[in-house]
Amino acid sequence: MSTPRSIAPSRRGILAAGGAVGIGALLAACGGGKGPGGANGGGKGGPWSFTDDRGTKVSLGSTPQRIVAFTGTAAALHDFGIDDRIVGVFGPTRLKNGKPDPQAGDLDIDKVTILGNAYNQFNVEKYAALRPDLLVTNMYEPGALWFVPDDSKDKITHLAKSVAITSSRVTLVKIIERYADLARSLGADLEAKKVTDAKTRFEKAAAALRKAAKSHPVKVLACSGSADLFYASNPGINADLKYFKSLGVDLIVPDHLDKGGYFESLSWENADKYKADVLLLDNRTATLQPKDLAAKPSWTRLPAVKAGQITPWSSEPRFSYAGAAPLLESLTRAIESAKKVS
Repeated sequence: MSTPRSIAPSRRGILAAGGAVGIGALLAACGGGKGPGGANGGGKGGPWSFTDDRGTKVSLGSTPQRIVAFTGTAAALHDFGIDDRIVGVFGPTRLKNGKPDPQAGDLDIDKVTILGNAYNQFNVEKYAALRPDLLVTNMYEPGALWFVPDDSKDKITHLAKSVAITSSRVTLVKIIERYADLARSLGADLEAKKVTDAKTRFEKAAAALRKAAKSHPVKVLACSGSADLFYASNPGINADLKYFKSLGVDLIVPDHLDKGGYFESLSWENADKYKADVLLLDNRTATLQPKDLAAKPSWTRLPAVKAGQITPWSSEPRFSYAGAAPLLESLTRAIESAKKVS
């Protein structure tokens, strides 16, 4: 990841509970997620359990039927066949023009309740009203539930059990496998054609990227732009970059990382510190895109920019084979068409 998730330095959200009216009553009515349609009611089969990446064994009386998840997490579970049980999402979901945010993947966002569309948003009252059985999200820092605000975390986690999957410091493949494990535990058929076809495409894309990296040796910098700073990302900690590097992509490693280790923040005057042939540019809606960066002389002077060798980087990838395969294919095309300019 390049910027502090471009939004928060500690990767942890800040959302004041704001004295939300009626939370106590909703907690009582929902019984902490139990009862009809809750953790112990309306489920299928026997007891359910899953040990997440906090090392926490999450147990319920039956398989969760009402799941709320971070948008990208929900999209990944959808790719593995868990969809009709996802009742709510939080995080970047809908763009200003009304279309789905890229992180939503193939999830039908009109069929879920959006609890918040930005980093500092999570409507606890709406969450309680959904009578959730389970909350699922990523974990970029140990113990931190991604996009679950610290200030309202206790209220949120009291309503339903939570599962967190590590989303950095290990390779992309390992995280996808963990989401597959979770989906399987929830009842997904990982032998379904949709899933196996996606895995085959992913494996083919990985082989193609390995071949491209070997036959077209160019230096790649994963980066992100904000109004004041240019961020050079660390392939040693970002899961997708770590995987790309394992396939042979010559990703530049910043030598003076900020606290947390995800990136090095540079003033725009020093944006040319690292000589890259290809720029893998963070394409999230919260970051600056080429049209926004065109007014910065230091950006336009970069050799890769002059050569038009910029390719989008989905820096918060969807952790599924279906979500990751297009990322590999896009990077492969960028490398194959690039020339050395640094």
